[in-house]
Amino acid sequence: MIETDMAVPAAGDGDVAVSVPAPVVSVKPVVLSAPGRGEDLRVRVSAPTAGRELPVIVFSHGFGWSSDGYAPLADFWAAHGFVVIQPTHLDSRTLSLPPEDPRSPQIWRYRVEDMKRVLDQLDLLEAAVPGLGGRLDHGRIAAAGHSWGGQTASMLLGARVLDPEGEPGEDMSDSRIKAGVLLATPGRGGAELSPFAAEHFPFMNPSFAAMTTPALVVAGDRDQSHLTARGPEWFTDPYFLSPGGKSLLTLFGAEHSLGGVSGYDVAETTDEHPGRVALIQRLTWAYLRHVFYPEDPSWLAARSALADDPEPLGRVESD
Repeated sequence: MIETDMAVPAAGDGDVAVSVPAPVVSVKPVVLSAPGRGEDLRVRVSAPTAGRELPVIVFSHGFGWSSDGYAPLADFWAAHGFVVIQPTHLDSRTLSLPPEDPRSPQIWRYRVEDMKRVLDQLDLLEAAVPGLGGRLDHGRIAAAGHSWGGQTASMLLGARVLDPEGEPGEDMSDSRIKAGVLLATPGRGGAELSPFAAEHFPFMNPSFAAMTTPALVVAGDRDQSHLTARGPEWFTDPYFLSPGGKSLLTLFGAEHSLGGVSGYDVAETTDEHPGRVALIQRLTWAYLRHVFYPEDPSWLAARSALADDPEPLGRVESD
């Protein structure tokens, strides 16, 4: 399926000039061969119809979602100069994988492998979108994700899952990833987890000590999760517990959907707020522009606009 859309820039808190939105073409599903996965990997690719040397964002969805979600982010990023690639992971409700499936305990690994498979087959994905061939910048790639997808993306940035003895597990980082955007990403495990999470999600035991790739961490100050015994500050761990080169966007009043990043009017969005989503759109765009093109002033301008706003929707800090 090929969809074409003329995206319109969002207005909102922390307003800062962004590039003129371009028409977007979106192709789905692009099917990648995935030996050992049990089924092929289905991917959605969204790209602006104009421009060359386009940077890439590989986006990992939250638990149960699919490549069809997160249009407020994917459409905005694509309309403003990025190629957005969204794999559908095995936990997607569209695949109906039963809990007793032998792959279930290792889905977190399959997720990371899905992201790497996308990177391995960028040429095929590029060729699948009419007119996109030869227009990707393979040297400017970011990994992004929301919720469980944030943990997936963080593994590519250098985070590692601790084993039951507290030792770091396999290093699954990828040098092709130059930046990250971690949205509502779970924090430390171990004693920080609720009994439910400890029983059902033992892999939620990350160490961020080796997560050296630059990243923007986005957290809501009302994101109270049943997976942890802590409060909303749990979702700031990827910032505070990782080496330097990170920034943290804390959103005031935001719950786990951060105002609706997975889509407006969906059941999971309990805190729908278009202005908050607009802020995330613009600041994530500006941050990635800053990492990929250090001379670009967008990130500094966005931070200044937010700091000067008399009624800000959030705050930014950097280490």
